[in-house]
Amino acid sequence: MDVSIKEYDAKIDTKKRITLRGSSYEYYHVIEFPNGKIELEPRILVEPPDISDATLRMMDSAMANLKKGKASEPIDNRAGTAPQYEV
Repeated sequence: MDVSIKEYDAKIDTKKRITLRGSSYEYYHVIEFPNGKIELEPRILVEPPDISDATLRMMDSAMANLKKGKASEPIDNRAGTAPQYEV
């Protein structure tokens, strides 16, 4: 069971905002219920992992080949034109 550490009344302003006093987190996931209840769940945003050096080298090589004209024929990706493989 969660124990509350703070309880207070808040008013929704004209732009439908409320102010959280002394909040521990910067971002929250908001769930609003039909009965008017609003639930906030803290979110911690993290940076996506870096692209490895090997992947960056491979991308640089692919772009160099494209600039040299070393590329396959264009793919026709219209609906129903994908190659059919037997299973």
